[in-house]
Amino acid sequence: MQEVVITYETLFEILQREKERTDLQKLEPTFFSDIITYVKDKKKILEARSDSPFAHEERKKTERQLENIYKILKELYERREKKIIHMSLDKSRTKSGLIDTTSLLKEEKVVFDALTSLLDTYRDAILYSILNEKMPFMQAAEHKKPKDDFIAALDLKNPTKLVRFMHNVPKFVGPELEEYGPFSEEDIANLPAEIADVLITKGKAEEIKEE
Repeated sequence: MQEVVITYETLFEILQREKERTDLQKLEPTFFSDIITYVKDKKKILEARSDSPFAHEERKKTERQLENIYKILKELYERREKKIIHMSLDKSRTKSGLIDTTSLLKEEKVVFDALTSLLDTYRDAILYSILNEKMPFMQAAEHKKPKDDFIAALDLKNPTKLVRFMHNVPKFVGPELEEYGPFSEEDIANLPAEIADVLITKGKAEEIKEE
């Protein structure tokens, strides 16, 4: 796929393509980080101080663009979300290994896998129990809802650790170019396990384990 530089126009085109086509459309693997950078750049324009009429008009234009960008991103997410749900349903119902997941971003792949697993679990618990002339076994627990199962599935894909910082740590960049910090001594944060382990090994933080 040819690299796409995120602009207001290209973002609108991406949404239109997602609306017009049935299949999930392929995006750059860096799409989310590119969007974050793009929005941050727009906000810098709003934060820039200048008394010139040109700067004032530029800020007003940027404000309108940001409002529209948020709307576009919300609609794009929801359209892709709907397609991912249908893909998960197809995967759970057919058990087919032919479901094409190449258009999923890695974050969306986590959602797809978690949804499929959740659907498989409840299909086994309800449908297959009935087909075998058995009552469905669904363990009731007021504190545990399907949403908790889904979040647990996500946590398995992206394990985190709760840590307390023992020293001040300046802002740093993670393996996926995401920013963390800065953190002060005694700050508490929930971080990806691999990042937390590095900080713990270096003596910068200690893990807070749930009782």
